[in-house]
Amino acid sequence: MSFFINFTPDLVVESPGRINLIGEHTDYNLGFVLPTAIDKKITLKLRKNNSSNCNVYSLDNEKSVTFSLDKIEPSKQSWENYILGVLHEIQLLTDKLSGFDCVLNSSLPIGSGLSSSAALECGLAFGLNELFNLGLSKTQIVNLSRAAEHNYVGTKCGIMDQYASVMSKSGYVIKLDCRSLASEYIPLNLGDYKLLLLNTNISHSLADSEYNTRLQECLTGVEAMKTLYPYMASLRDADQEMLTAVKDTISTTVFNRCNYIIEENDRVLKASEALTQGDLTSFGVLMYGSHDGLQHKYEVSCPELDFMVEYSRTKEFILGSRMMGGGFGGCTINLIHKDAIEKYITEVASAYKTKFNIELDAYIAMPDHGTMLKTL
Repeated sequence: MSFFINFTPDLVVESPGRINLIGEHTDYNLGFVLPTAIDKKITLKLRKNNSSNCNVYSLDNEKSVTFSLDKIEPSKQSWENYILGVLHEIQLLTDKLSGFDCVLNSSLPIGSGLSSSAALECGLAFGLNELFNLGLSKTQIVNLSRAAEHNYVGTKCGIMDQYASVMSKSGYVIKLDCRSLASEYIPLNLGDYKLLLLNTNISHSLADSEYNTRLQECLTGVEAMKTLYPYMASLRDADQEMLTAVKDTISTTVFNRCNYIIEENDRVLKASEALTQGDLTSFGVLMYGSHDGLQHKYEVSCPELDFMVEYSRTKEFILGSRMMGGGFGGCTINLIHKDAIEKYITEVASAYKTKFNIELDAYIAMPDHGTMLKTL
């Protein structure tokens, strides 16, 4: 595209992906999560172009899109809707937006469960807020980015991904209450251990449609419990006794979905306490419990993810492992001793290639700051 030649930005934004140490699928049930941004990011270079037209070019997939701010509407190209949705939501809040050019570059693997979509949404919203002095708060950026995914992409996600992308602090994880948005920064002191991400290289293409299905199944459980407990607003309000009371009125599938969410919320609270106390052994046990629930009760895992978690269980230098993200592919997150990382990557990659004939990618995930301007 012509605007990309000799492109000189007015500003540059770095917007990170995120990991979630524990608390999967609890966010849209208004529960608890434990995420943080990581040192893998989308970089957005932005400049004003003094028109009403917008040009966005992705270096990674060599795709571009041009559109007018006078006519923002959903696209048939799914990746464009993350951009268009953000612009639509900003236009609902302010009329200060004007034409711009943007060049994207990413170190986030797509479909890996590291929330590249939230990084793009939040990075664009943050950058346009700075470029045009829109006066939006960080909380507004988080909320409009999630609304963009709801209304233009069609994924009824919770708030976790966008919140972690914007609000994270280097060296900390966020204990986030997804109902009140009350948060607590917990220092992530892992000592001799590291967080190793192993990417199945199975793109979680089923995740979006199944995500909405899981949401509906959880809502079905809530409606059943509300017949006995009218004050219930979400599974956040439920406990095992309440769920058992309606067991005979709901399907086994709905029971299992709700049972997992209730148990996972409890695991997040216990995991937060374990990290605060530096009890990595207990934290690792909770990670395995989370995966077991995701595999057998919430049913969002896949054979490749299960293989890697099972492979880790006999390794004394790995304290915990679980699938991470929406499911059906993406990464496992592993709490592993730093001295064993290189050898283990070689070993598990070989076993994975033998089993599935797929190459494995590995990353060390370092907790990092949220979306911010990069010095030119």
